[in-house]
Amino acid sequence: MRLRRTFALNWWISIGGILIAVVLLTLQLISFSRSRATYPPGLEIAGVPVGNLDREQTAERLLEVYNIPVEMHYNDAIIQMDPAVIDFTLELEDMLATADQVRIGGPFWSEFWAFLWGNLATPQPVPLSANFSESQLRSYLTDEIGERYDQPATPARPQVGTVNYEPGSPGTTIDLDIAVFQIENALFSPNRRVVDLSLQRSDPGRPSFYNLEIFLKQTLDNAQFDGIAGVYLLDLQNAQEIHFLYQNKADLPTIPDAAFAAASIIKIPIMISAYRLLGDNPPAEAITLLEGMIEKSGNDPADWLMEQFIDPTRGPLIVTEDMSKLGLENTFLTQQFRPGSPILGYFSTPANSRTDINTEPDPTNQTTLSDMGMLLADLYQCAELGGGSLIAVFPGEITQQECRDMIDLLTRNKLGSLIEAGVPDGTRIGHKHGWVREITTTALLTIGDAGIVYTPSGNYVLVIYFYHPVQLVWDPVSSLIGDLSKVIYNYYNLP
Repeated sequence: MRLRRTFALNWWISIGGILIAVVLLTLQLISFSRSRATYPPGLEIAGVPVGNLDREQTAERLLEVYNIPVEMHYNDAIIQMDPAVIDFTLELEDMLATADQVRIGGPFWSEFWAFLWGNLATPQPVPLSANFSESQLRSYLTDEIGERYDQPATPARPQVGTVNYEPGSPGTTIDLDIAVFQIENALFSPNRRVVDLSLQRSDPGRPSFYNLEIFLKQTLDNAQFDGIAGVYLLDLQNAQEIHFLYQNKADLPTIPDAAFAAASIIKIPIMISAYRLLGDNPPAEAITLLEGMIEKSGNDPADWLMEQFIDPTRGPLIVTEDMSKLGLENTFLTQQFRPGSPILGYFSTPANSRTDINTEPDPTNQTTLSDMGMLLADLYQCAELGGGSLIAVFPGEITQQECRDMIDLLTRNKLGSLIEAGVPDGTRIGHKHGWVREITTTALLTIGDAGIVYTPSGNYVLVIYFYHPVQLVWDPVSSLIGDLSKVIYNYYNLP
């Protein structure tokens, strides 16, 4: 009897246990089935956690996150950009379809078994799928942001009454390619949606060449110089030039150019003709004469050089013929420097045929601003590049090394005034100066200087001639030429 009661008790306990297990299993099945109606815990779509959210809630959440404006910083300005402005769209259906596969998972009972034992794998994240219009973004950055916030560089400006410049200010513009990349990364991020726009900074730069010419003329006006001033400037980087004749605050025509007494500046053409004829190994005597003619501006060495190494009687005319072959029709020499030397001829040129300008040029020794400027430019091209008119017109007679030697000679002409006075100590200048005095009164009538100026920010040819019918007083005139030189040097080497 007792055994039968024990068996019955055990049977009901077993039945109860089975019923409890069935109830618990049913509850787990219900819980598992409900979990398959939402996305599994830990799932991320496009970097946004969507675990335990259904399909509709997930779509709303994604739109909420990715419709947050992108915040752009342009220096201190803050700009909010609505993604819709550039047609930003989420490919919701594609991402949700991929997520649905994660939500539904594999076979029901195998998934349930893993769920029951807490062995569900962490779901793989679903990557972002989205598009935007890059062309619209570029237009937005250019038209909306650039137009409002870009700042052009402001070039330096002349300080009136001085030879200096007021510094300019740098400019800023959006670096479009980098900015597009930055904004794309922000659009495709759920939380890093702030961008410091990449900017390009532009240097202030120089004023225009036109403004430089105005500044030079203002410098002449301030000095109240009432003679004829001529300036020729050639930029050796881009071939831009300034060329003017000026008197009493008014421009004079430069076509044809005006004739000036070349004075000792004609020694540059003499040097070129001598090198053309000397050959590869010039004798020591010729070099000594060249040094005396250029470094010390000696007239006797110039005469001896022409007599001994160019032609005993026709030296000046051969120099003139060489210049004519180079196309310098207004430059000639028909007499040696020695007083009483025979005059070998007279030349009528477009420059000395003008009737509106008369600088009383020496009838045997003349040049113009542009002729001397072009000759120095040819010498520079020959020395730097091994080309140009000198080598083209005199093939095999003038070499690149000889052009370099000639410029080295010109750099040893140390005066300390005129063009040299306008540049810092140590600046390389290959130049030749000269002046003419009235025979009876010895008053200075013409002063000139012509050279190649080498500077850290650009090289240039500069030729300056001043003429006055009565007298040029050395101190104020030489200082004025130095001021013109300094205006130009400062223009090329703005801080």
